[in-house]
Amino acid sequence: MKNKQKKICVITTTRAEYGLLYWLIKEIQKSDKFKLQLVVGGTHLLEEYGKTINDIEFKIDKKIDFLLDDSKVGISKSMGVLQLSISETFEELQPDFVVVLGDRFELIPIVSSAVIFNIPVVHLHGGEITEGAVDEYFRHAITKMSYLHFASTKEYKNNIIQMGENPNRVFYLGAMGIENIYRLKLLNKKELQKSLNFQFGKKNILVTYHPETLSQINNFEEVLKALKTLKDTKIIFTKANSDTNGKIINKMIEKFVIENKNAKLYSSLGQLRYLSTLQFVDIVLGNSSSGLLEVPSFKKATINIGDRQKGRIKAISVIDVKANKKEILKAIKLAYSKKFKKKLKNVKNPYEKSKYPSRKILKVLENIKVNIRKSFYKGNK
Repeated sequence: MKNKQKKICVITTTRAEYGLLYWLIKEIQKSDKFKLQLVVGGTHLLEEYGKTINDIEFKIDKKIDFLLDDSKVGISKSMGVLQLSISETFEELQPDFVVVLGDRFELIPIVSSAVIFNIPVVHLHGGEITEGAVDEYFRHAITKMSYLHFASTKEYKNNIIQMGENPNRVFYLGAMGIENIYRLKLLNKKELQKSLNFQFGKKNILVTYHPETLSQINNFEEVLKALKTLKDTKIIFTKANSDTNGKIINKMIEKFVIENKNAKLYSSLGQLRYLSTLQFVDIVLGNSSSGLLEVPSFKKATINIGDRQKGRIKAISVIDVKANKKEILKAIKLAYSKKFKKKLKNVKNPYEKSKYPSRKILKVLENIKVNIRKSFYKGNK
């Protein structure tokens, strides 16, 4: 008699998160030990963010439309709407595990509902530090509601254990995005330029910037002021996410692109085009976690602006600056210097451990014996 397949419910609400979960979803789908349940919602369903649900190549079990707008009231109400929808989804699907990645606000209603349904939560990328975003609060709350943890560095693994999580349920695998670098067949320059309808120049910068949700000030204007002064430089923008003030930033980018012919904006590049682009740009500029987690593997410079990623472990390829025109231009000059380019040749990505973390996650899920009751781990005292 065959063992019953474990039902693994993977939830994705953004383009970036789906890209990081892709290989795990694929490994679950092809395994005879697991049954994949895929729940899709959030910005995946919205035209203004590229309607990336069309890029998802797996069978979708449930779509959840919960986003209202990116105001504080809108986000709070969206969380309430999602709480209602996800509870009905869990009642219908009856998963054995729920898999979530990261720290976004929508994960709070998801994991709290899973707790009520006694479904063990598998949390990827916990224990990390981002002092400039409300994600910092959400991430650690998600950790305490989760049962299994897969951390991107040894230090983050220790942070999770320090929060009272049993070391037997905490694993250090490296960043999920690393798997895309090794398993995707990246586009060459000619293929990428055709796909983007974009010609790279002598100098090239990729800009990906999101709101600082713990700050009342939108400093993105300083970024644009700096970029406007650059000569012989092509600029690729990706849209900001759906956090508060994300739409304001996107409108500013749209205006900049209209006024500056050397710049182009994409709602969503997707993982393949995004990682392929990293091969041919000189700098990734902004405040996205990707600049810290994935870009160092390409031995390219990251100019990390402001406090959104404050506290994260960083490679020597990362240049931290304030959202100030003068500082940003100084950092760009440094990134192009011979001394810094020489330094880039020796970059080691602190988030790169396993080439195939998805397979290791499934090995744990295959063998784990679940006791849904959790005790606060106080260490070996």
